[in-house]
Amino acid sequence: MLSQAVQDYLKAIYKLQERGGAVSTTALAEAMDVAAASATGMVKKLASLKLVRHNPYQGVILTKAGEKMALEVIRHHRLLELYLAEALGYSWDKVHEEAERLEHVISEEFEERIFEALGRPTRDPHGDPIPARDGTLVAGNHERLSDLEPGTTGVIRRVSDSDAEMLRYLGTRGLVPDAAVEIVEKAPFNGPITVRTGETSHVLGRDLASHIQVESRAGDGV
Repeated sequence: MLSQAVQDYLKAIYKLQERGGAVSTTALAEAMDVAAASATGMVKKLASLKLVRHNPYQGVILTKAGEKMALEVIRHHRLLELYLAEALGYSWDKVHEEAERLEHVISEEFEERIFEALGRPTRDPHGDPIPARDGTLVAGNHERLSDLEPGTTGVIRRVSDSDAEMLRYLGTRGLVPDAAVEIVEKAPFNGPITVRTGETSHVLGRDLASHIQVESRAGDGV
């Protein structure tokens, strides 16, 4: 049984790898909100457990064993988020923090019961894919809203759960998973993006828009 700290580090490395391959200890320390020395010490421990491969100046990569462990924790987390939202009525901006506390303590039997009770779901409330019990995960081919050009239409598939206040803001504007969206205008010089959902338009900063992933398609509007 791995410690909670080890599980948290494996999950963080997995998420950072998703964004750009090998993970630097600096990026890992920032993600875990710890000193660089603490992150370096944990990386050495993970390497000794054969859960990561670490090459100095090249970053950290999960081994197959480490990835399997990370996905197991992520499965717990995302199933708990969905259970909290659907069964207990939590809003999507509050489920992440609760799931963080619970993900390390539920049994595999409890996890499976949640999975069956929820109808074998494939996504959590933020649109993030739920890993299968065998450790496989289908992420989907999505683009960041901030990278799309005017005239592009699509469907929001994932929204980052990193900031509860951001989720509340986006939720009040209908910018949630499965909502249809159209890019109306994109100001030059890294300016804001105007998007439309239904009959309503919203102006978003580039950074905020980068937290929204869209499955784009050709079309004439939403």
